[in-house]
Amino acid sequence: MHLAENIQLAIEGLKSNKMRALLTMLGIIIGIGSVIAIVTVGESMTDSVTTSMQSLGVTNILVRVQSKDADEGSLDAGSGIPEGDMISEDMIEQYTRLHGSKITAISLSGTAGPGKVKEGRRYANVTLTGANEGYGPANNVDVLSGRFLRESDIRASRYVAVVSDRLVGNMFAAGEDPLGVGIKVESNNSVQTYTIVGVYKYEDSMFMGMGGAVPDKDIRTDMYIPISTCKAMASADSGYGAIIVMASADADPPEFAADTRDFFNSFYSGNARYEISAISMESMMSTMTGMMRTLSIAVAVIAGISLVVGGVGVMNIMLVSVTERTKEIGTRKALGARSAAIRTQFIVEAIIICAIGGIIGIVAGLGLGRMGSSMLGFPGWPSIFIILVAVLFSMLIGVFFGYYPANKAAKLDPIEALRYE
Repeated sequence: MHLAENIQLAIEGLKSNKMRALLTMLGIIIGIGSVIAIVTVGESMTDSVTTSMQSLGVTNILVRVQSKDADEGSLDAGSGIPEGDMISEDMIEQYTRLHGSKITAISLSGTAGPGKVKEGRRYANVTLTGANEGYGPANNVDVLSGRFLRESDIRASRYVAVVSDRLVGNMFAAGEDPLGVGIKVESNNSVQTYTIVGVYKYEDSMFMGMGGAVPDKDIRTDMYIPISTCKAMASADSGYGAIIVMASADADPPEFAADTRDFFNSFYSGNARYEISAISMESMMSTMTGMMRTLSIAVAVIAGISLVVGGVGVMNIMLVSVTERTKEIGTRKALGARSAAIRTQFIVEAIIICAIGGIIGIVAGLGLGRMGSSMLGFPGWPSIFIILVAVLFSMLIGVFFGYYPANKAAKLDPIEALRYE
């Protein structure tokens, strides 16, 4: 019997038992669909994290004061540090003189807490964020109009601000120029007027939706003010628990991070409690994406276990099919059909069942994966390679789990098969 005839017989058998065939395929459909959906969502999450980290600057180096008994990159680094153990302005100046050719900018920042801009019935929620001149380029602040903070603003501790386009939309009429306009900000039980010198483009964070839906007008955005003004308002220490160094294009970020760590740690050689950690964003991004991909693959493998369950279902239904067609097999063997032809017929049937289930699973996985990745804000499709692997794997399941029933059918004695009731 030719392959085309085997395929035709298999399809006719599926048509005659549609419900049984669908239930048999269900395990394959769920397995293939879940693997593709998980891989798609995993790739979307990886792209989301990578894009978010790239927005912080691939060449950036995060320099932080941390406890000596803390793990590298621990979240408590840079917080709760006594003033005498912080990175001082003098350290930064020495560092800049020594490594100036490898530095594009140094970002210094702090916070004076939340605030609210109010004018009549209009309002905008803000976070008063102190920044220096290097903060803008190091953090990819996209200034739409006006300018970012200058060194002269920091030295004079001016009450100037760079605000978001969302704040402008809340507080100003369409087409109204906000530059040079004074806005009143309520914070810490006081009211202070700041002059707008620049407007930047606000970018939604990938974590925005995790705390529940917030109306656009109530979204809290950063309002950048001079770091000196911020520290005076918050009565903050003069040092810094963390700074960001933006390396120049010709510097090797991981190598420069090591040099940076060694330089600052020279000031902490006698410090019994604290030390400096310096991590390049490139290394951090590589580690993070690697972890995300490993997690995605691990979850996909776990989901793939359902394919084994589906394969057992295929084997079970094929054994039932062999039992139901015992007389047919006996008749064919009595007429001269070879065992190989019988074996091939049942293997082809198993492959057809798994292939159809695989195709349905792929379609379901593509739909679920697209839906899940769209919810994360990074809609995507799985790679062609993953789809081809899914199709091939479903067919291999057909061969693997169909071989035993097919071999059992091929070994039937024609006389015993014809006498079977």
